[in-house]
Amino acid sequence: MGPVRGLKKRRKIEKKPEENASASGSSEKERSVDWWEELSKKMNGLQSPSKGVDKFKSVFKISRKTFNYICSLVKEDMMAKRGGFTFSNGKPVSLEDQVAVALRRLSSGESLVTVGDSFGLHHSTVSQLTWRFVEAMEERGLHHLQWPSTEAEMTQIKSKFEKIQGLPNCCGVVDATHIMMCLPSSEPAGKVWLDHEKNYSMVLQAIVDPEMRFRDIVTGWPGKLEDWLVFQSSNFRKLCDNGERLNGKKVELSEGSEIREYIIGDLGYPLLPYLVIPYEGKELPELRAEFNKRHSATRLVAHRALARLKEMWKIIQGVMWRPDKHKLPRIILVCCLLHNIVIDLEDDVQDEMPLSHDHDSGYRQRICGSVDIKGVHLRDKLSLYFARVPVNQSYQMMTDLNGIQMEASSLLTSRCEVQNSCSHELLRCQPALEKVMALSH
Repeated sequence: MGPVRGLKKRRKIEKKPEENASASGSSEKERSVDWWEELSKKMNGLQSPSKGVDKFKSVFKISRKTFNYICSLVKEDMMAKRGGFTFSNGKPVSLEDQVAVALRRLSSGESLVTVGDSFGLHHSTVSQLTWRFVEAMEERGLHHLQWPSTEAEMTQIKSKFEKIQGLPNCCGVVDATHIMMCLPSSEPAGKVWLDHEKNYSMVLQAIVDPEMRFRDIVTGWPGKLEDWLVFQSSNFRKLCDNGERLNGKKVELSEGSEIREYIIGDLGYPLLPYLVIPYEGKELPELRAEFNKRHSATRLVAHRALARLKEMWKIIQGVMWRPDKHKLPRIILVCCLLHNIVIDLEDDVQDEMPLSHDHDSGYRQRICGSVDIKGVHLRDKLSLYFARVPVNQSYQMMTDLNGIQMEASSLLTSRCEVQNSCSHELLRCQPALEKVMALSH
């Protein structure tokens, strides 16, 4: 996982023996049902009390099974801290109540006051419970967001990507979205967060697998930074450059032609030996147009993942009111963890969500223009593979395509000053990159 600004390592909480450890699964289930019955009676203006699972999903955006799993995940950390939280009627707030309040806050995006009123809690209690939950999820849920650790897992991912539009040996799709904020114009550092579309925003970059699961994220940078610069700052890029990632088995496309592992992205990213972007331009030869068509269709998986993330966890969908810039990256991380948990547990709630792909409405495509010659060769090989061109003809076609290399070099030169300007802006707007990397896992 990439750096998440504001995420600090905490000491592991000493494990304490659980009370009533011998309780049966059936009694645990009964207690859970009773909890929901009681909570639904306390809640104002959300849903009428009901035993129906659909009512539960409509409030928390997840199934009861997923909710119970999340409770088991954060139980040790959340119960280890004494708080003495009570409802307005004086009854103690249970673990399930605490998780319910936090999930409602994250999934609805409603204000602390609105959530507090609906549960019969003071808004400061909602804030404390939500933050406790965020810290517990950081501590206990990170295993739900990680790069594939085994060859078998990566092989499965590559196979599923190939089934989408035929891209062989593809390991992920990278994309970025903006989390918008409302900041007072008088705030001294406000201009740092003002992006190219005149919104105050923080960027989230994600690498997604074919099941819309986040495999690597970077967040915390101002939304004004170009996608390529966010990628350049990532630990993922450094691992790739050092040969520690996307270094698995090569695939032979035809006799004498093989390709390495790679990810794909849009024109906002550079063309690298391990990052393939589409061909630039509108009137393209059939070979390149076909490649772009397949490339675009495969990238939809990332668009849909980011759109679903914002749709399910609405706290990051709208415009956040004066958020703490150190806490917001950690909230974004936890929303990504919850997104993955829903997928990992095969929660059927995801089947009920619309398959939208508009996650960054109002933002225009910006072009990087940076290319690496090895990336050019990789992309050309893929184009020829889709055309199923025989080897003896492919060399001639590759020669015909050599013009793109000269075009890329010219483009790099003409945009060099712009990229250098962006690099200086990054250093001016943010603390040293080393401090950010120190926060990553």
